[in-house]
Amino acid sequence: MSLSDSFAAFGIGFRNLFRPKVTAPLPWKERRPRAERYRATFALVHDAHGDEACIGCKMCEKICPSQIIVVTGGPKAESPNTGKKRGWCADFTLDLNACIACELCVQVCPADAIVMLRVQEQPGFDRNELLLTMEKLYANEKLAEASWADGSKLIAMQEPGGATAAGGAGEGGA
Repeated sequence: MSLSDSFAAFGIGFRNLFRPKVTAPLPWKERRPRAERYRATFALVHDAHGDEACIGCKMCEKICPSQIIVVTGGPKAESPNTGKKRGWCADFTLDLNACIACELCVQVCPADAIVMLRVQEQPGFDRNELLLTMEKLYANEKLAEASWADGSKLIAMQEPGGATAAGGAGEGGA
């Protein structure tokens, strides 16, 4: 690099020093509201009778493109609340390390048992903290409000005329 090149580079830097700013800094003192469709983590919910809604059908496990959901179905048993025989989930794990938040698991669930929440998972120091077990997923049910849609609403949006039937939330699932 010659001396003239150094002076040319210095001149460009000096001119840019006094140029007006193009971008604005992020508002770090105020919290911006999250978008209506913001979703970050998952929860398993209970049905209207107080039973665990997951019936262990493994549909979410089969449709997951990242293959991060593992469901172990339990035997059919009588519900203590309704007295009807139904399927149960013995174990449910979801690994957020590789989740792409496509919401397909929410959409395919016939019992609307899995929902996405509008809160971010707390940062951790171990990858195992992002492994959501059945206990943590049910604890997340009380953590925060669910995202904008459950499986029934997402399916209704894909049917002809479904966007108006689902409250006009727009088109598409994600």
